[in-house]
This record gives sequence, C-alpha cells and structure tokens, in this order.
Amino acid sequence: MHPTPPRIAIIGAGPGGLLCARVLQRSGIPVTVFAHEASVAGDPQGAFLELRMTTARPALRAAGLCEEFTDLARPVGQGMRLLDHTATVLLQDIPEAPGVPGASGAPDASGGPGRAEADRAGLRGLLLSSLAEGTVRWGSYLRTLHPCGDGRHRAEFDDGHTETFDLVIGADGAWSRVRPMLSDGTPHYSGVTFVETGVADAGRRHPHLAELAGDGGLLALSAGKGLIARRHGRGRLQVYAGFRGSQDWALEAGVRMTDTEAVRAVLLDGIAGWDDRLRALLEESDGGFVSRPLFALPVPHAWTHTPGLTLLGDAAHLMAPLFGGGAGLALLDGWALARVLADGDDPDAAVRAYEAAMLPRAAQAAGYAARALAAAFAPDAPDSALRFLRAARE
Repeated sequence: MHPTPPRIAIIGAGPGGLLCARVLQRSGIPVTVFAHEASVAGDPQGAFLELRMTTARPALRAAGLCEEFTDLARPVGQGMRLLDHTATVLLQDIPEAPGVPGASGAPDASGGPGRAEADRAGLRGLLLSSLAEGTVRWGSYLRTLHPCGDGRHRAEFDDGHTETFDLVIGADGAWSRVRPMLSDGTPHYSGVTFVETGVADAGRRHPHLAELAGDGGLLALSAGKGLIARRHGRGRLQVYAGFRGSQDWALEAGVRMTDTEAVRAVLLDGIAGWDDRLRALLEESDGGFVSRPLFALPVPHAWTHTPGLTLLGDAAHLMAPLFGGGAGLALLDGWALARVLADGDDPDAAVRAYEAAMLPRAAQAAGYAARALAAAFAPDAPDSALRFLRAARE
C-alpha cells in the first residue's frame, strides 16, 4: 500500500476504466469507479467486442485475468479480403494497422491468436468480478468538475452529491464529461454511416455466405459504398452496409429503423447492380438493422497537461472502427496509466509520463483509421483502398 495513496476517481465503467481500476487495486491503490448506468445490468453497448491481442494481452496479463479471458473468448477469423462490387477478389489479405506497441515500448510477442472475440457483457462481468466490493458506484452520472486550485477537483453528480479527488480519470467514452476540462476537441461525424446486421449460424443455414466470407471476412467496396462481413464466434457473420451520406439517412429516406424490410429495401437499392452473392448478405440477414453513424475526434487529439485530470480510451482517442483497434487500445491505456501510478510516488509525474506515451500512440492508430476510412469510402473506391492498403504493406 502506498503510504499516502491519492484519491482516484474513474468516470465510466467500460473495459479500459475497469481494467485500470483492477490493476490499481492489485497494486494496493484504492480507486472508485463512477458508472452512469443504474446497475450492472445496464447496456454494455453492443453484443461483441473484438480485440487485437497484441495490445489487449499484456493489459489482461497485468490484471491477472489472462486465463479467465481465454476461457471467455473465442477465436475469430484472422484474414480479411478486399473485393469489388462484382465479388472479384482484389487483395487476398488486408494488412493490419501499424502495430501499436505495448506500454513497455516493445510489441507483445507471446503466443495466441492475433484477434479474439468476447461478449461485451461477459468481459465486463469478468472485470467487475475482479474488483473489490463497492468499487463501482452505479447510477452516478457526472454533471461537472470544479477545480480546487491545487490539482484536486470536486466532482458533482446528478443526484447532487459531491466528492473531491486528487486524480479524475475520464474513461467515459465518446461524449466524455471529463474531456471538456482538458480539451476543446469534440467528436465530429465522419460522413460515413455503418448499418449493422448479421447472419446467424451462417455455416449451416447459409453456407454460400460463409464461403463468400472465407476464413475471416470481406470488405467489398465501390464508389463510396461498402459491405463488410466478419466471421464471429458461434458461426455468426456480422454484416455492415457502409456509405457516405447524412447520419439522418433513414429519416430522409422515409423509413423507420424498426421497419426491417423497409430498411433492407433502401440498403439494397443503394447497391443496385452489385453481384447477387454480395447482395445476399443483406437479403438473408436476420435480427434487424442498427444505424451507427461513425464519429471521431480530431487527429491528433492532444491537450496541455492539467494536474489532477487525464483521459483514456474513446474519451481520449475516439476513432473510426475500420482497422483502428480502439478497444484494445483502451485496455492498453488502462494498464499503462495504472502501472505508472503504481510505480511512482508522484501521481502528477506519472500522469505526465502516461500522456507522453499514450498521445503519440493513439495519434498513430487514429490517423491510420481515418485514412483507411477515407480510402475505403472514396468516390474511386475500391482503387483508392487498394492503393492505400498496398502502401500499408510496404
């Protein structure tokens, strides 16, 4: 136990914040996590979480949860192919984003799959069960922070109660309430929307779609539009229709997202003339559609160090999901921050060291993700994407 441990608050109960809390507690440093959800049953924002294990594995190892995660996780296909709208394969194996090193500065070289998938609720449950009882305060929505003038901040919550902390860590996602205290950066709409759907048990029920997707998945592009199919555990194909346009596209098309067949018709009309094998990804999908406009922070997103405050995960580097690896980076952030806090006696110096390493790392990943998205949904795609990906291989 540190002789005079700082009072630390983590705002947000996503994977990065919870892993940070776990590593801090393993190091004898007390921490409180404030979650806006009313209870652990709150929506963990999606069914699946796919992790690039180069970044996630060392963080999970530091948390002492590698074996438990291995039991929880499922391997996913490791290869992605680039196709055009005729289903012609242009690139057999899409390269990964530039490797983001572990917090030590060297890539993690341990064995295991390059990617793994877990249910978001399952990973969250694993992290929550690893924390000391009472660590998470549910139903605590941060209203604002008041600087105390000595590096401390008084946190005011929606229920009216306030607490003062030596360090407040914003792990509260895209629309962080902590970030405005550090930065003027706000998420902007990328101009691209993904509409999510899926095909359950594709290998048995839709073998032609499973064969089309291959071992990992596919990215089919043409003139600012795309279809993405990704193999997931339990035989599921996760499918996304992507396009440039208004984030209010459904309203403008006169359809409601709850009207599955009307949405399907609009999406299919948008890829008229595409190969029937690709169109079948939407025609045969089940479970409805979810519209996901893609938002990102400016690249690079940085701030002047402010004593008593810092950010991790999407609060620090919200990026486009195409090849960005944001979930693994959030875990890496949580581990890296907790480690420097545990290793030193000066919390402010520790946060400075964390930010000095994290911000360039995040800018590299976010910059790559932004360029990849722009190339994938350019007017001359797939040629633009092919040039970009070939350059990435060099």
